[in-house]
Amino acid sequence: MELHTFSVVARGARGDVGVAVATARPSVGSLVPWVSRRGAIATQARVDTDLGRHGLALLEQDVPIEVALPTLLARDPERERRQVHGLDGRRGFVHTGRECVVWCGHEQGPDYSVAGNMLAGPQVIGAMASAFRRTATLDLAERLLVVLEAGQAAGGDKRGKVSAALLVAAAEPRMYHNLRVDDHEDPVAELRRVFDRVVAHVKDVEREYGPEGVRLFGRVKW
Repeated sequence: MELHTFSVVARGARGDVGVAVATARPSVGSLVPWVSRRGAIATQARVDTDLGRHGLALLEQDVPIEVALPTLLARDPERERRQVHGLDGRRGFVHTGRECVVWCGHEQGPDYSVAGNMLAGPQVIGAMASAFRRTATLDLAERLLVVLEAGQAAGGDKRGKVSAALLVAAAEPRMYHNLRVDDHEDPVAELRRVFDRVVAHVKDVEREYGPEGVRLFGRVKW
């Protein structure tokens, strides 16, 4: 499936990892983001969900991300139409195939990568990378959302806006770590609205049930 999109993959200070993504097609959260406590992967352009599924399986076997994803791509006849990026506890890997739809590209740092294809222009990736670098004090989930907002504000997917998602694997899971907007006229803005609403709900749960209640109700699936 062709899923032209923009996304961020990142690692937080406590080892939490996550993906935020948006596109002009519905249900991006069901295809692009893959996370576990061992790492995070985004598979896009001509999506192959096996890159996420098998990539995480290799990470569980202690195969480094910079070995796992190139190994999977090496036997993929459509690798030049794929865009995939991810990270584990120490390193990252980014691949933008030569046949991805322009504008396409990526940027990588020590704890993150941002990538996209069929974008409004290179300013989308630049804005996302800049947003990540200036938000080091934020919780990882909100940081990912801020980066996604920056990419959308810079033009995002040049076809328009339909869906967005946020997925985080954390040592202390929270309900706002797994959110999706599947069909909306402004999905990134709607993802922010839902995120803020769920964060407020978690605070309500803590007031009513205490930290143990938050822990019990925070057992979200990845």
